[in-house]
Amino acid sequence: MPLFIRDSSFADPADLLACRKLLSNGSKSFYAASFFLPKRLREPATALYAFCRLADDAIDDNPEDHQVALAGLRERLDRAYRGQPINDPADRAFAGAIERFDIPRDLPEALLEGFEWDAEGRVYQDLSGVYAYSARVAAAVGGMMAAIMGARSPSVLARACDLGTAMQITNICRDVGEDARNGRIYLPLEWLRDAGLEPEAWLRRPVFNEVIGDIVKRLLDTADTLYQRAEAGIAKLPTACRPGIYAARLLYAEIGQEIARNGYDSVSQRAFVSSARKLTLLGRAMAVTPLPIKAVCTADPLEENRFLVDALAIPDPVTINATVGDKVVWVLDLFQQLEERERANAEFGRAAAAVSNG
Repeated sequence: MPLFIRDSSFADPADLLACRKLLSNGSKSFYAASFFLPKRLREPATALYAFCRLADDAIDDNPEDHQVALAGLRERLDRAYRGQPINDPADRAFAGAIERFDIPRDLPEALLEGFEWDAEGRVYQDLSGVYAYSARVAAAVGGMMAAIMGARSPSVLARACDLGTAMQITNICRDVGEDARNGRIYLPLEWLRDAGLEPEAWLRRPVFNEVIGDIVKRLLDTADTLYQRAEAGIAKLPTACRPGIYAARLLYAEIGQEIARNGYDSVSQRAFVSSARKLTLLGRAMAVTPLPIKAVCTADPLEENRFLVDALAIPDPVTINATVGDKVVWVLDLFQQLEERERANAEFGRAAAAVSNG
């Protein structure tokens, strides 16, 4: 676990402000959770989100020729990695972040590949296919976030990718009806057929039924397993990073809980987490994560996420004296906890205001 994180003054404040505005108008859950990250990490995380958001918008805004949009995005990515970003706040901030935090190009390239799969209308026959898609559009972002936090050990990266995959599966379960009305389906097609439901016929008239409910439940159970696995990685992050990432984990998992409360019907209704519930979860994240999270997971990364871990990983160092080393880490963490407590209380107030206003 890295004890000290490099300074993150990597971008112009005006560019970062523009990125933050994009974030505030985008994912409310991520926006609220971001207040629990220290500023030196919140800013590069915001730059990362802004670039991903603009890339997604570029595809959505050009429905008639996705290939042109993708070519433009790859050119923007190429310029960012050459240190010559286009004249856009998100591109400039993202270029600064990838240089400062040594983010391999494989990860944003994977994200663009996921967008390309969407543009192609690709469908997924089994859970492995859903995992492969989630690796590109979500686990890659989780890996980049881990890199920003200085977490490059294979074990922590595997859990970061688990968290990204779980979040994407939650999104898929929440958006079943909306996606179907747009002619898209991300559920494993073999699961539908095995249950006697023909995907093409259901897409022509997407209504909630027992089969869809059972499949949504099955996917959410899969996501819950990955959320639990991810906690072992959160426990190994620098202390100041844990509340923000744990908050994101709780907020996204709660979407799945809302779907369950709706009888797993995400076709005729869309689950959302109330502001009051978000505040409760944010408070729980702040209260729990300064203390060690009792979670252990030694599982290998999902095979579909392994290429992301391999691109980022620096092997775990051999510890000469683990007992003494652990005590030093504990003492340093304790001092950091005391330092962060006052800041966390102030940030909780800001997050509460953001949730109430959102």
